[in-house]
Amino acid sequence: MPTEHLFIDAALAASDMARRIAVVLGDAIETRGVATIALSGGRSPRPVLEALSQAELDWEKVIVTLVDERWVAPDHADSNERLIRETLLQGKAAKARFVGMKNDAADAYAGQAECEAAFSRLPWPLDIVLLGMGEDGHTASLFPQGDELADGLSTSALTLAATPPAAPHQRMSMTAKAILSSRHIFLQIGGPAKKSVYDRALAGGPVEELPIRLALNQNAVSVEAWISE
Repeated sequence: MPTEHLFIDAALAASDMARRIAVVLGDAIETRGVATIALSGGRSPRPVLEALSQAELDWEKVIVTLVDERWVAPDHADSNERLIRETLLQGKAAKARFVGMKNDAADAYAGQAECEAAFSRLPWPLDIVLLGMGEDGHTASLFPQGDELADGLSTSALTLAATPPAAPHQRMSMTAKAILSSRHIFLQIGGPAKKSVYDRALAGGPVEELPIRLALNQNAVSVEAWISE
């Protein structure tokens, strides 16, 4: 079962999550000389990343990467890299090393090998993988009924090119193996609709139905969930 942090207010949840992330990254730097975090995109992480950018960390020793990415230019409005650069990698935090997923290949499938090579050079296990969850139960770019879902759940690779069944843009995504090759999984859940899906996922059932179960229904990696109304 995840450790749950419950908040009435989403802003308070974001602030608390940022504080907890900073503690874990600081401990990693002190223990191993480097800290690593994989971040999700979307609207929900924005206040977390803005708060985290103010943390007093030795940012030169922090490596930041992505949980998934849309195959768009880094300056595109839908780019997760753009979100990270505009929110987290500001001020002192701009000294962190960023490892993106998007490269110059024509599409995600052609770019997967280069992305895989970049990810293989990261210092595994990552300290934190920060996941989000859609109302369909997807996490990263592992979508229910997605053509690549089975591969994403079973492959020994760290990255996966995928085409969402009902969302724009090809994606590059961390696989289940990569997500579970971490010391901590943090999950952000906001609003009653996502809380309902989260509760269903916790109750058990096929990972293929609700891919977030790959993180929730395992005991190898500690999971903490920040849940706000």
